[in-house]
Amino acid sequence: MIFRIEKLSTSTKKEKRIFAAVFTILPQYAMAKVKILGKEFSHQNELKFADAIKAGFPSPAEDYRHDGLDFNRDLIRHPEATFYGRVDGDSMVDAGISDGDLAVIDRSVEAAHGDVIVAYVNEEFTIKFLDLSHQKEGYIELRPANPKYRPIRISADDDFEVWGVVVWTIKPWKR
Repeated sequence: MIFRIEKLSTSTKKEKRIFAAVFTILPQYAMAKVKILGKEFSHQNELKFADAIKAGFPSPAEDYRHDGLDFNRDLIRHPEATFYGRVDGDSMVDAGISDGDLAVIDRSVEAAHGDVIVAYVNEEFTIKFLDLSHQKEGYIELRPANPKYRPIRISADDDFEVWGVVVWTIKPWKR
């Protein structure tokens, strides 16, 4: 997915950093929109947690656990560098990243070959797999996970930055 920044706003408060940006798809890639959502890490919001949910035959010997799940505590390693973004498009569907999913993006994680990243390329944002296998040939590729879309080839002439690594996705099952 290729994006242009439409609106950017930041706010800094005691122990809180809020960042919001709205990205719009460029017409030549007419796929989608994504919105990087504000974040609030000082508030604890625990949810009930059931450990070891069986996908096969359930075991009557296992009790329901009542441990709490807090996304800020359990999914976020680097709060100051982590952002949420809503996926709106289909270029990553074969990787299990679908329209409406919530991506958790960590800007402090060093990207490696095969990671799903949010990249800034020639004044546009995209979410793709990072393919470093062509570095010796002088380029890298950003690969979609949908055969309808072509890889994006990045060379030294391109303005390129790994904006962050997608460390989690949260998927809605019922809308």
